[in-house]
Amino acid sequence: MSAPAPSPLAIVEAAPLPRQEEVLTDAALAFVAELHRRFTPRRDELLARRAERRAEIARTSTLDFLPETAAIRADDSWRVAPAPAALNDRRVEITGPTDRKMTINALNSGAKVWLADFEDASAPTWENVVLGQVNLIDAYTRQIDFTDPRSGKSYALKPADELATVVMRPRGWHLEERHLTFEGRPVPGALVDFGLYFFHNAKRLIELGKGPYFYLPKTESHLEARLWNDIFVFAQDYVGIPQGTVRATVLIETITAAYEMEEILYELRDHAAGLNAGRWDYLFSIVKNFRDGGQKFVLPDRNAVTMTAPFMRAYTELLVRTCHKRGAHAIGGMAAFIPSRKDAEVNKVAFEKVKADKDREAGDGFDGSWVAHPDLVPIAMASFDAVLGAKPNQKDRLREDVSVAPGDLIAIDSLDARPTYDGLRNAVQVGIRYIEAWLRGLGAVAIFNLMEDAATAEISRSQIWQWINAGVVFENGRTATPELARKVAAEELAAIREEIGEEAFAAGKWQQAHDLLLHVSLDADYADFLTLPAYDQLIG
Repeated sequence: MSAPAPSPLAIVEAAPLPRQEEVLTDAALAFVAELHRRFTPRRDELLARRAERRAEIARTSTLDFLPETAAIRADDSWRVAPAPAALNDRRVEITGPTDRKMTINALNSGAKVWLADFEDASAPTWENVVLGQVNLIDAYTRQIDFTDPRSGKSYALKPADELATVVMRPRGWHLEERHLTFEGRPVPGALVDFGLYFFHNAKRLIELGKGPYFYLPKTESHLEARLWNDIFVFAQDYVGIPQGTVRATVLIETITAAYEMEEILYELRDHAAGLNAGRWDYLFSIVKNFRDGGQKFVLPDRNAVTMTAPFMRAYTELLVRTCHKRGAHAIGGMAAFIPSRKDAEVNKVAFEKVKADKDREAGDGFDGSWVAHPDLVPIAMASFDAVLGAKPNQKDRLREDVSVAPGDLIAIDSLDARPTYDGLRNAVQVGIRYIEAWLRGLGAVAIFNLMEDAATAEISRSQIWQWINAGVVFENGRTATPELARKVAAEELAAIREEIGEEAFAAGKWQQAHDLLLHVSLDADYADFLTLPAYDQLIG
C-alpha cells in the first residue's frame, strides 16, 4: 500500500506541540482537506443565509414555523433511527473541556455521557485543539493518566464498563481555524474538530461497542442540519463504516432553530440522537435576532430568566414533545453550580435548587440533563431515577398535551421581571472575568461558584448592549448608557486589582478583557459572536 500523498493543508503560525504528529498525520489532514473542499462552500452560503434571515427578523420582529416544510411536520409516519445501546440511557450527562485531567474525571464521573467539548468550554488555542484530540485518543486506548503538579494527586481511568459514553462537540460553523489553511484560507474549525476526531476514532469506537457521536452547536436552521448530515454520509463512506453509525444531538440554542426542530430531526433522521435545550446561548440568540424589536423584547437580568419563564417553558415543552413524537431523546439544560469546599450552607442551598431543576425536567418528560461538576451527578441521577426507574428513557411520554403557538416562543414580555442595576454590574463582572480567562486559553471558568463558558460572556455582553440601546431605566433611577457601563467596568476592574493583588493583575489579561467587553457591548454594530474579535486576540 502506498503512503498517503502529502496533505494540501498548511500548518501556519503554530509552535510545534508534543505528539502533534500522532494527530496531524498526512492521512488525517487529507481527510480534513477533502471535507473542506466539498463542504465549506455550502457552509459559506449558510452563513450568508443567517445574515439574510436576521435582516428579515429586523424588518418584521416576528418568527413563525416554516410554511415550506409544513408537510414534514404534518407527516406522522417518520421517526429517527433507533438509539444505539451506548446512547439509549442518557439520564445524566457531564460537560467539560478535553484537557487531560477533565477527560479522566468526566469519564469516571458516574454520568452516562460526557460532552467532550471543543466549543464553548474550550478556548481554541492550537494547543487545546490538538492536545484535546491526543487526550481522547489516549482515553480510548487506555493510555491516559494524569498527576496534578500542585497537589501530587494521580488520576487514572476506571474499568471500561464504568466509563461515560463520549459525545464530542466541535466548534460552531462561524469559527475558523487559523492554524490550518487551504490555499491561504483558514479551514472552518467545525471541520477540523470533527475531521480529526472522526478519522482517528470512528473505527476504534465501534470496536469498543460505541461509535462516533456528536453534539452540534449553534445550529440556526434545518439546512445547516442537512449539511451536517451530508458530511456524515461522506465521512462514513470515506473510512468504510456503515451508514448510520454516526449519531448527532443538536443543541436547540438559537431562536430560529426552535421553529425548525422537527425539520432538523428530519434532515438528520438516519443519524439523529436527540435535541438539547440550553439557556444562555438561547437567550443570547433572542437578543441578537430581536435587538431592533423594541421594549417587548428586552430581557431582564439573566438570572431572572429561569426555565419556568413562560416563553422558556414553551420552548422546552415543545422540544420534549417534538423529540418524543419522532423517537429522539430530549436532553435538558445545565446545572452549572460548582460546590464550595469551604461553605456547606452555600452548597446546601445550591443543591436544593439543582434538585428542584432536575426534578422539573424529569417530570416534564426529558430523558436526561446536564451537569458541570461530578458532585452534581448523584443529585441529577436521583431525580431521573425517581421518574425512569429501570427504564433507559421516557420517550413513550408523547406530551400530546403540549400546544405551542408561534408567538409563545418569543413572548418575552410575558415575564414579570425588569433589568436591574445589580444585573448590569453582574454582567460586567462576569464578562470581564470570563474573557480574561478565555484570552489565557481557558474556556470553562469557575466564577462566583458557577462553571461558566463562552455562552455566559455572550449573554452578558448582549444584555449590556440591549439595555443601553433600549434606554433601560434601572430601579435606582439610573439610565443604561455607554458612560454608565464604562463607569461600572472601571470600578469592577479596580475591584479585581484589589482582590487579586498587583502582581497577579499584571500577569493576567485584565485590561485587555475589560477593553474587549466594552468594545462588543458598546459598539453600535453588534458583533454576531464575541468569540470572533476575541479569537483575533487569542495567543496560541
